[in-house]
Amino acid sequence: MKFLVDNQLPATLAEYLRKRGHDCQHVLDIGLDTATDIDICRHAEREDRVIVSKDEDFLYLASRPGASTKFLWVRLGNCRTTSLLAAFEKFWPMIESSLEAGDRIIELR
Repeated sequence: MKFLVDNQLPATLAEYLRKRGHDCQHVLDIGLDTATDIDICRHAEREDRVIVSKDEDFLYLASRPGASTKFLWVRLGNCRTTSLLAAFEKFWPMIESSLEAGDRIIELR
């Protein structure tokens, strides 16, 4: 699977996903750290990447008619990186099965 981690989440999350064997970019690494949500969305769609973000705006972009955007909406609130990574570890089977089933919007709480 291919992921694109947005600004509100640490680069450590992208590193975590790469260690799990996934192709993962962080917006900081590819010069999209000041890009608009639309530009981030276009990049993700072009490269068939799942956007991983806390930004609710991506929910609306992924919900547009005809959109192909895939969005993993992280709704954990403010937490330490270790807690964030622990949540991903705990919920990874659900995330993976949802993506494999073709779900385009997945909520992580």
